[in-house]
Amino acid sequence: MKEQFQRIARFIGWDSVEELGRKRVAVVGVGAVGGYAIEMLARCGVGTLRIQDFDTVSESNINRQIIALHSTIGALKTDAMKARILDINPECVVEDIPEMLADGNHDALFEGADLVLDCIDSVEAKVSLLEDAWRRGMPIISSMGAALRKDSSLIRTGDVMDTFGCPLAKSVRTALRKRGVGRGIECVFSPEKVDFDYIPQDEDPEAEDGGNGRKRLVLGSLPYITAAFGERMAEEALKMLLPSAPL
Repeated sequence: MKEQFQRIARFIGWDSVEELGRKRVAVVGVGAVGGYAIEMLARCGVGTLRIQDFDTVSESNINRQIIALHSTIGALKTDAMKARILDINPECVVEDIPEMLADGNHDALFEGADLVLDCIDSVEAKVSLLEDAWRRGMPIISSMGAALRKDSSLIRTGDVMDTFGCPLAKSVRTALRKRGVGRGIECVFSPEKVDFDYIPQDEDPEAEDGGNGRKRLVLGSLPYITAAFGERMAEEALKMLLPSAPL
């Protein structure tokens, strides 16, 4: 067994480390939250990591995304993440899907996975993914809103139906209930109050084109918060993958 996993094995045992080596975890969204979640799972020894994202690394990602460096600007996020995973653990099997998640077509993401991590910020795509996972009985952990938070001590986990204080979680909760989805979806969220009116959209030089000529406000975020969200997702993932381990 590799020396690099000795410290983990001293905590959870070699049997658990070997079990992680047989697990496949799929992560959609290789960004501020997803990148850190993937990194932690790779360092813990998860044997197969399936990563999906259509985007490329930009300079504005550098403040908070673990794969974002001046040397990776312009690279596909899946390519940058795959290279990083294999540098951490060359024996990890990395299955990259450099495509946008298609609404209602999640087979490539789900196939053979022991667990799925949802790290996307589009409400419509997130709700569709969560509903599909719930109906299939696919274990999934979803990240709610991390932007505009500053207090990492408030980050917590729970069933999406028990979330509170998070505008994104409220939208997701409401949409899922309308679709007949009930309890059973684990998520990471923060009830910290956020202020969406901190920069007028017409004065924001980084406002993105949201389609139809309208601008979409780019929400501010702090690197230690998005990292904490991703690390908390990895923590919950290990608990689900290794229910008998001392975690």
